[in-house]
Amino acid sequence: MSEQHQPPQHQQRQPGREGRMSPTPSVIRATYRGTGKLLDRVAIITGGDSGIGRSVAVHYAREGADTVVVHLEEDQDAQETRRLVEAEGRRCLVLQGDIGTPGVCRDIVDRTLDTFGKVNILVNNAAEQHDWHDITEIPDDQLEQTFRTNVLSHFYLVKAVLPHLQEGDTIIATSSINAFKGNDTLIDYSATKGAIQGLVRSLAVSLVGRGIRVNAVAPGPVWTPLIPASFSEEKVAGFGGQVPMNRPAEPAELGPAYVYLACEESSYMTGQTLHLNGGVVLNT
Repeated sequence: MSEQHQPPQHQQRQPGREGRMSPTPSVIRATYRGTGKLLDRVAIITGGDSGIGRSVAVHYAREGADTVVVHLEEDQDAQETRRLVEAEGRRCLVLQGDIGTPGVCRDIVDRTLDTFGKVNILVNNAAEQHDWHDITEIPDDQLEQTFRTNVLSHFYLVKAVLPHLQEGDTIIATSSINAFKGNDTLIDYSATKGAIQGLVRSLAVSLVGRGIRVNAVAPGPVWTPLIPASFSEEKVAGFGGQVPMNRPAEPAELGPAYVYLACEESSYMTGQTLHLNGGVVLNT
């Protein structure tokens, strides 16, 4: 894919609306052919209404899975994700709620079981980020909120879903390049992603005896609604220019990695992280 430079744009509220982005993010390549890798599996995907989560949901559907799309406020985006999943011939349950709340996470799992009778894949993908000039700018309540959304939700959902997972089932977390190289203005966000890395490795060791694998994807810059909802117009216009490929990834370029981690082809991988970051070499 050639270099992409998006026009300046900004959205006032997180997580942002995909329909208001220019250009519109690519969800799945027309050339992607499903081969039943996830046939009749059931996946819970947080932040599945747009961006990476939407791409994961559609890729999973093309591979034969039913999905539960969890979102916070953007119901229009979530309904579009459901339409795309159903167009692939699979079922999609859309659930709205704040995953930083334990009761909401338990309800998500209960409603998944009521609808589909099982759950095989948990994708902890939802996150929030805020651009700060200095750590002293971060309000205490926002710091706690970011950790609730980005980290504690992983604990809550894993605790709720774990009694229902079987051998061969998987847990996948969306990490970030910033967990490894840091970011001078995304300080609290980067810290949460570092915490996720520790959680993934510890859970992998904890669950290996049960045959449940736990892995992560650490994207670099990705063109999702969170970007215009987080940064100034100037930063958005230059977004992606900091990596060797000199562009942000499209969500369509990440979806297949989540398929790989969810299917049997990755049966010898646990506690690991896939780095899809446009050519940045990291010492992990």
